[in-house]
Amino acid sequence: MLDQEGLNLLFRSARSQRAWSDRPVSEALLRQIYELAILGPTSANCLPMRIVFVTSTEAKEKLAPCLGSNNVAKVMAAPVTAIVAHDLDFAEHLPRFFPYADAKSWFSGNPALTETTALRNAALQGAYLMMAARALGLDCGPMSGFDNEQVDAAFLAGTSHRSNFLCSLGYGDHSGLGDRLPRFGFDEICSFA
Repeated sequence: MLDQEGLNLLFRSARSQRAWSDRPVSEALLRQIYELAILGPTSANCLPMRIVFVTSTEAKEKLAPCLGSNNVAKVMAAPVTAIVAHDLDFAEHLPRFFPYADAKSWFSGNPALTETTALRNAALQGAYLMMAARALGLDCGPMSGFDNEQVDAAFLAGTSHRSNFLCSLGYGDHSGLGDRLPRFGFDEICSFA
């Protein structure tokens, strides 16, 4: 079980960052984050997440027109912004990653199930990515204020990948953070059946 310090790092003290220090994030650290995140469970080990790590000035400038106006400065200042996407052809890899059944056939000719499975499981993997980043000392700034079609055209063209959300990664400038916004209490949204 994690101690209180670990729980604080991952949850209680962690905040969605909007401002960033200029401290760089190395490729080696991004690889470490991935190696942790990829271990999280997905249904039938389908592993549909695909990531584009936007790190260069040129790539950030290519991403900027795809963003909602309130996200441009955040992305431009962040050392890394991950485009978390899902692969609609994930089932092609199931014979390798889930050899216990003919799982590939479950998705053949069923685009609705394919889309739902890809989106749901890649979103889970994106959450694992954020937890891994926090566990290794980075801050996260997840966002959905962008044009998916523009991002897909600019970064995922010619693939079966579709963007889900963006997440800036780096060392946050915590000076501008206000109080944490409220959350529901357990009894407000949880029940037992």
